[in-house]
Amino acid sequence: MKAADATPRPWRPVPNGVRLELRVTPNAGRDAIEGVEIRDDGSPVLRCRVKAVPDKGKANTALIALLAKALGLPKSDLTLVSGDTARQKSIEIAGEPRDLMPKLETISRP
Repeated sequence: MKAADATPRPWRPVPNGVRLELRVTPNAGRDAIEGVEIRDDGSPVLRCRVKAVPDKGKANTALIALLAKALGLPKSDLTLVSGDTARQKSIEIAGEPRDLMPKLETISRP
């Protein structure tokens, strides 16, 4: 097993899908998924940037659109479950975990 394979992942299976932990930077210069980061507390998050401002849910909407496009899923399959006004967020992605996890692996590479 390669060392990269031992890196903690910011997603885990949940009933009916996968929960993804994120660290989002709104009002950025571009929309981008930057890869996995290990926070100071040791928890892994997927770093994302969105151009949208954090006003009336615009950044959250942009984040869901960014992730849905990257994963090749409809936006309706992604639901913000925590962190509505915070930079750290949790999103649940509806679907079969064994199908979603390889897609998450692919988009999490910088």
